[in-house]
Amino acid sequence: MTHAAEQVGIPRIPVSLRWDGKAAGSYLPQDDGLVIDARPGADLFVSPQRTGEVLDAPKLLAHAQGDFLLSARVSVGHCRSHDAGGLLVWLNDRAWAKLGLEMSAQNEPETVSVVTRGASDRASGFVVTGDHVWLRVARVDSAYAFHASLDGRYWRLIRHFALYASGAPSYGFFAQSPVGDGCSATFDQITFEPRRLAQLIDGS
Repeated sequence: MTHAAEQVGIPRIPVSLRWDGKAAGSYLPQDDGLVIDARPGADLFVSPQRTGEVLDAPKLLAHAQGDFLLSARVSVGHCRSHDAGGLLVWLNDRAWAKLGLEMSAQNEPETVSVVTRGASDRASGFVVTGDHVWLRVARVDSAYAFHASLDGRYWRLIRHFALYASGAPSYGFFAQSPVGDGCSATFDQITFEPRRLAQLIDGS
């Protein structure tokens, strides 16, 4: 592993990405992706009960203008509940959303989405029986859609939402280990398309 640099280039993404906040403990660039290591305790969550917030998980981000689709195949070296890796849309620390492959309290990997508008709103998606899942985020005008896929071809809608914050969003990748001793998230088969997603619910 090499230590995280300020700028990171990934094939198939047309711009350099940057570490926002704390960088990863380490990262490993690959031919079509990368591996991000989250430190112990790293998380992205603002409690809806106003009991606390943690926003120190490593975030590798790039700015986006207009509609886009970002997808990747994601696998996570799960050790403890809530170890996760996935995709992120970020405007500021009170307006952001993430879609991840996460270990549940029942010791099952599942898709999980969190939408933060002041506080975080967490929702479970579906249980993943294999060791990876494809995740995708789409910007459609001023709204966003999260999709997940078991084969990288047929996409299930997980969330359709708005963040109600001005400015161009950033998009990218995260890893977290809020109650664990750290974990590694692997991202490959990454694609970025500067286009509008025509249909949200037909599997395309």
